Amino acid sequence: MYNFDELCAFIMGRMGEVNRLEWDDVDFDGNYITLYTRKKRGGHLSPRQIPMVSRLREIMKRMHFSRKKNHPWIFWHRYWSSVESGFVEGPYTDWKKIMGTLCKKVEVKYFRYHPLRHFGVTMLERANVPIKTIQSLLGHESRVTTELYLHSAERDERAAMEHLEMEFSKKALEKSHEKQKGLQSS
Repeated sequence: MYNFDELCAFIMGRMGEVNRLEWDDVDFDGNYITLYTRKKRGGHLSPRQIPMVSRLREIMKRMHFSRKKNHPWIFWHRYWSSVESGFVEGPYTDWKKIMGTLCKKVEVKYFRYHPLRHFGVTMLERANVPIKTIQSLLGHESRVTTELYLHSAERDERAAMEHLEMEFSKKALEKSHEKQKGLQSS
């Protein structure tokens, strides 16, 4: 089996983008995966390429080797369809159940898929990857959207508040010294 958490963190795609992934979107020669999103203006599918690092390539190769040959999807399942009145095979549309199963299997508290995207972003931020690069990998049109993913704003806010606290402490100390001088001169 492949390392699902690594795979998702390396791809850093949105749930819909990952659900749409097909084997034709994986270019082993060019060493990239193409994700398609509808988040762009106009709602049409827009592609973006995610470079495959060696670990992601290794995981994808193993998955490709053991894939079901007649399925184009990378992530698919067999489910009961009330519309078809029978079993149908198709791509995932929601990962609640599989995430629940995976979390239970590795004995961690249940979490949804999206935090794996945040995890990948956090690792890039800690490695001082430029925000423009992270924005491109995430497929964000706006830098502001990318900044919402980053924790640096949180650190900046904390640093600003600590600076403010330090300034207030200085002022309080100065007032205390002035008060003591006033008492000593009388």
